[in-house]
Amino acid sequence: MHNPDLSGETVLALHAHPDDESIFTGLTLRRLADAGARVVLVMATGGDLGGSRLPLGPGEAVTDRRRRELEDAAALLGVSRLVLLGHRDSGLPGGPGTGHPRALAGADPVVLGRTVAELVDAEGAGTVVHDDDSGIYGHPDHRAAHAAGAIACSLTGATGYRMTVDREHLALSAHDRHLIHGAARAAGVGFGRVTAEIAVAVTGSAADLAVKRDAMLAHASQIDPAAVPDATFAAAYGYEWFLRGERDGVAPGPGVLDALGNAHLLTGTR
Repeated sequence: MHNPDLSGETVLALHAHPDDESIFTGLTLRRLADAGARVVLVMATGGDLGGSRLPLGPGEAVTDRRRRELEDAAALLGVSRLVLLGHRDSGLPGGPGTGHPRALAGADPVVLGRTVAELVDAEGAGTVVHDDDSGIYGHPDHRAAHAAGAIACSLTGATGYRMTVDREHLALSAHDRHLIHGAARAAGVGFGRVTAEIAVAVTGSAADLAVKRDAMLAHASQIDPAAVPDATFAAAYGYEWFLRGERDGVAPGPGVLDALGNAHLLTGTR
């Protein structure tokens, strides 16, 4: 698959928890890096409440393990700079974690947005990738990341792309085989968008998909290889979906992510 020349472009991707970057934007980040763009990954929390499906070492905290996994995944995805904002994972909607004093869900969205805006300005990023306004599946940390990203775009003038998933596509091609299905069930909420709402879909080659799967599996404390079998991986994770961030109620035209080749089936008919 041909990549455009994006030398000189900088894209900042804001995510809520370690492993979100690989699950929702792994293909996109790797392809941006391969096209010459500088990729800055900003992680809002350490994933404190994610637990670990594997035993931790003596004196090792979940956040220690998850940080190392994140660093490994970021290297696989071609990330040039990793920034950790240091907020605490808030846990599921309505849970006790949302009341923790460092919980991302309780952070002042304007202060958080200004922090992200400062990073955008410092890096000269023209594009910001962040959660959609529903937080993909309503998780309070994803909603907080949406607000921060939207504020940062407003303050800096950067082009925003809001990550989501196409739930109709997944219902047809990967019923109950994407990690978002289990996450939404655990939170007791719906997820994603219908096909007609989505503006951009990014896909990749078999090699790109292999890197995305490796990056997801780098988060070994969270993701069991059996949950993402190679045989069905492309059906579940072969596309990544985005809305274009609106300005003054108007969605802007194509930007850097579109340059990767918009694979959305409704492209040209919207």
